Amino acid sequence: MFLKKLNRIVVIFLMVVTFFSANAAEIWVSPQGKDSNTGTKLSPLATVHMAIRKARELRRLKDSSVQGGIRIIVMDGTYYLNEPLFVRPEDSGTSESPTTIEADINAKPILSGGFQIKNWKKSTTPINGLKAGLVWVADAPEKAGEIINYRQLWVNDKKAVRAKSTSGSKMDRILSWDSSTETCWIPFKDKSVKFEPGMEMFIVQWWSVANLRIKNIEIKKDSARLSFEQPESRIQSEHPWPAPWISKNNGNSAFYLNNGISMLNEPGEWYLDKKKSKIYYIPRAGENMNSAKVMVPVLENLVEVKGTLDTPVSYFNFKGISFQYSNWLRPSQQGHVPLQAGMYLLDAYKLKIPGTPNQDNLENQGWVGRPRAAVEVNYANNNQFESCTFEHLSSTGLDFHKGTNHNTIKGNLFKDIGGTAINLGVFSEEPFEAHLPYTVKDERVVCSDELVADNLITNVANEDWGCLGIAAGFIKNLTIEHNEISDIPYSGISVGWGWTHTANVMRNNKILANKIHHYAKHLHDVAGIYTLSSQPDSRMEENYIDKVYNSPYAHDPFLWLYLYTDEGTQGYTIQNNWIPIQKTLKNHNGPAGNVWKDNYAFVDPKIKENAGIRAPYSNLKKEVVIDEAWGLQEMPKPVAVEIIGNDLDLEKIKSTVKGFRIVGEEYYKWKNHLVIYGLMNQPERTKRKLALAFPALEIKIYENPIYNFQNFERCKDAKTVSEWENIVLTANLVSDEKMQKEYVDYHATQFEKWPEIAKGFCNADFQQLQVFKYGRQLILIISIPKGESLDKLNPKTTENNPRVKDWNELMKKYQTGIEGAKPDETWIFLNKI
Repeated sequence: MFLKKLNRIVVIFLMVVTFFSANAAEIWVSPQGKDSNTGTKLSPLATVHMAIRKARELRRLKDSSVQGGIRIIVMDGTYYLNEPLFVRPEDSGTSESPTTIEADINAKPILSGGFQIKNWKKSTTPINGLKAGLVWVADAPEKAGEIINYRQLWVNDKKAVRAKSTSGSKMDRILSWDSSTETCWIPFKDKSVKFEPGMEMFIVQWWSVANLRIKNIEIKKDSARLSFEQPESRIQSEHPWPAPWISKNNGNSAFYLNNGISMLNEPGEWYLDKKKSKIYYIPRAGENMNSAKVMVPVLENLVEVKGTLDTPVSYFNFKGISFQYSNWLRPSQQGHVPLQAGMYLLDAYKLKIPGTPNQDNLENQGWVGRPRAAVEVNYANNNQFESCTFEHLSSTGLDFHKGTNHNTIKGNLFKDIGGTAINLGVFSEEPFEAHLPYTVKDERVVCSDELVADNLITNVANEDWGCLGIAAGFIKNLTIEHNEISDIPYSGISVGWGWTHTANVMRNNKILANKIHHYAKHLHDVAGIYTLSSQPDSRMEENYIDKVYNSPYAHDPFLWLYLYTDEGTQGYTIQNNWIPIQKTLKNHNGPAGNVWKDNYAFVDPKIKENAGIRAPYSNLKKEVVIDEAWGLQEMPKPVAVEIIGNDLDLEKIKSTVKGFRIVGEEYYKWKNHLVIYGLMNQPERTKRKLALAFPALEIKIYENPIYNFQNFERCKDAKTVSEWENIVLTANLVSDEKMQKEYVDYHATQFEKWPEIAKGFCNADFQQLQVFKYGRQLILIISIPKGESLDKLNPKTTENNPRVKDWNELMKKYQTGIEGAKPDETWIFLNKI
């Protein structure tokens, strides 16, 4: 009996201990609170800053209430920040007692770095030639006697457009760029545009853009020469990659001018006049400026989580918090000329004598800086951002930079962001050249073991088009999984830095089951997923990538890809990714190589279904942005190009068509006939380019096959293989035009009237069989699994299938050999080169 009572007492004691340890201390914050309050729900604080201080004091004093952690509960409303929240090592929790800044139930608290502009009035006098009342005016806010500067303005949470020289999404194209004088010639027919101090040029250059402050505009007739402020003027004209381009085929670099009142002429445009301390805005349809919420960003950084190498910030979490309205002023102060991924050049130039200790053929060098972020994290581990919102931000959203590990970013919304949504890891230290491999003596410095999962990233990089959804530099043990990324101007996910196959800190990075769509809106040399440099034991698997925007001003209209392993990439296994076609690029990959397997539209359908955001964060999908009015890329289609002549310079031909980015490009030859087969866009453009380069050669384009058997469409329970061997044959039809029509008609109705033929192809495991026609001539493409033999497979078409033999006999009367064939030859096999 005594033992039973004792056991009951022990159980009750344990229950009490468990109850107290499971409950965290609570500190409440409300916009209606006061920082002199106690911080209870009934007596809340006014700022999260004070709540963090109180939490810090509880830990310093080892208060017993924090045994189960500390919850800083933030009530609904907007909290305008005068300075960033600073989370330091003393604010750290433990695994048993974390600190969490979290939203109250059903609340959406906003930490804002912005300022609301009120008291808008219609202009009473004409402004910039616009009649009175069309433009609205407000006093520009000041701080410490100076006008607050910013580059963005939002009206009712919709970003306005800084007054610019072109209308809508249109851009002009430069006439020339003179690197020696650091000047640019542009068309200048609109004489209403006047030079004003503070004006800028926004220019597209390959896979990036640049913001250049204009020093002077010299007008000559319908052209003008621009000169620029330093230091961007020198950097822009000295750095070789990426640079302005001049192209007769694709058009020169696109640009527009902005930030001048003379360009204020469209609804949705705004201008800050610092001299007059006024802001001007032309409302869009439906905007009532008497009640509109107009916001400008002030703080560049809203939250800074910063520890040291030996005392990192740990177990400090954010949940359900919204971070809004961050500023970024560097382009206004020093210009902005990025190398890649938004990392701006501090210095860059072409080498007169190529070669560095790391790369013998390297012909340029560059040193980069890193853009500011709304939330910056350094030297921190075991922290978490969950169900937060990063929105209306001018530069990077969330940045895990240096000395971070075992942190989690999950279930967050990143939307309407000027730069990259999530940056991770070092992208070269400022003092070190960007192509050097990153190695460290203390591995704790390296960003590692981070998890980025189930986030929605949409409408980002809308200021710096060269930024990304997720960008990781020199990082190890990273997992990026089940995120959805849409409506971006460049690539979706980029992992790696350095352009080198030399061993470095990177390894074991995983890019898994992400959904990426509607990307490449403005730039090319682009991919859904992009990698750089050596990353042993890394994986890129089960991602779903689709829907590429049509970019009207891209430097290379065909250089858009789904998967792209760029310079030095090695150590990746790339398999089971759903992509519509195998439009990929392996550019100067490292000697150790990568494993590619089953990346196409015929992978397990569950891969497509399972990619992207999972429960419990599925409600984020309602926030997905897709610009329905913006066109999509035309999908490449199967085409055969035949070149006939005695002077077939294969290498020159390959070089001529390289820019057309033919998918699966293969070359086949018989005597003086060369056939290029693959998937391509604008085949007539290819023909014109070849004709210009080889006027003595005959060039034929075979497109829109008259017969197209596809294994996955016609064969029940078939599994399309990932690698094919193509056999290319050619023959002529007889000269009788009536018989030619009969031949075409037979093939048009074959699947219905002769179903045994397709069944025979299925039995033989043909992956596809296409017949193209140009005049009388036919080109036949038979695709079989790689490693198989047509001699072995072809007899299976007639096994227990006599109608195939009947078909073959019937077709013989329509077919004859091409010129140069032997009398008994009908179908000529071309040899693969």
